[in-house]
Amino acid sequence: MHRHKIVIFLSVFCTMIGCTLSKHKKTEFEKMEEILDSLGIQTIDSLDFISILLEKELLYDKYTLEDQYTYQGKEREFQWDKIKNRLAFTELIQTKKRVWGVLQNYKNRNGEAVVVPNYVRNSYGRVSDTLGVERYQSVPLYFTNDTTTAIRYGRDGWIVEVLDTLSGDFITVQGISFEEKWKTPKRYLKILGDTLLFNHIVFVDVTNQNITTLEKQTSSWSVRSMNPATTGRHRPPYAQETPTGLFLLQEKKPKMIYLKDGSSALGGFAPYANRFTNGAYIHGVPVAHPGRSIIEYSYSLGTTPRSHMCVRNVSSHAQFIYEWGPVNQTLIYIID
Repeated sequence: MHRHKIVIFLSVFCTMIGCTLSKHKKTEFEKMEEILDSLGIQTIDSLDFISILLEKELLYDKYTLEDQYTYQGKEREFQWDKIKNRLAFTELIQTKKRVWGVLQNYKNRNGEAVVVPNYVRNSYGRVSDTLGVERYQSVPLYFTNDTTTAIRYGRDGWIVEVLDTLSGDFITVQGISFEEKWKTPKRYLKILGDTLLFNHIVFVDVTNQNITTLEKQTSSWSVRSMNPATTGRHRPPYAQETPTGLFLLQEKKPKMIYLKDGSSALGGFAPYANRFTNGAYIHGVPVAHPGRSIIEYSYSLGTTPRSHMCVRNVSSHAQFIYEWGPVNQTLIYIID
């Protein structure tokens, strides 16, 4: 077992940032500040630093990458500063008991979202809001004082705090994966309860094409794996980039069957699939013929984005995540 201690001190403060639909493009840190402020986390005002301790205690030690490595002569790394920043955020949102929820509309199972007034068509020809979230498989979000017109879309798999009771057709939520308070029709919301502890976290880095898993201990976070991964690419009309943000592991499939592009014919399967948003899974190496055996490794892993949106892994690492991370309790951060 590998063991290595790293300590980081993160300055944390809260400021109010303004409207979500502002033309100012916020940094991820600004977004987290606003969310923390909206959650009423006042204790951090009296803290100078938050200490995040990482310990390398790998449970999966195959195909392990170093903290820093090269690909085609260029430096790549695990962005531990960003990861620790998100871990601090994760700890802060759990300092108070909350009723957690997750937005859900996989394959429009809960009904197609209404069209927002200021919609645009993206490069795939699909309706989306001005923040880039597509209508398909998404959840309509309304201002808390007006439920006549949806303002924007929420992604399937985004995490929220539930603020009101389940009476009526709409529920008020506070974004955890996104900013501000909103109302949404209750059919799009799955209540997770107030006893959850998010102790399992997966980080996928779309810039460096790697993945790491971490598990909360009493006073530290254990790094459980550090591996290559391949994320989605922008290639209309079928392949899409893996969206960045915070998601919940919602569903697992031992085999995720996929179709050939633009066809209803079976294309193959991906083993040990862990779904976090829309049709995006963390899974093993795709097998182009449904009847064949699982393929362990592909030399394209950890190179350049090339999937349809999913996060490809060594199949045994996908199996590790499949067995290690509990459904509806595992967070997935996609960072850039």
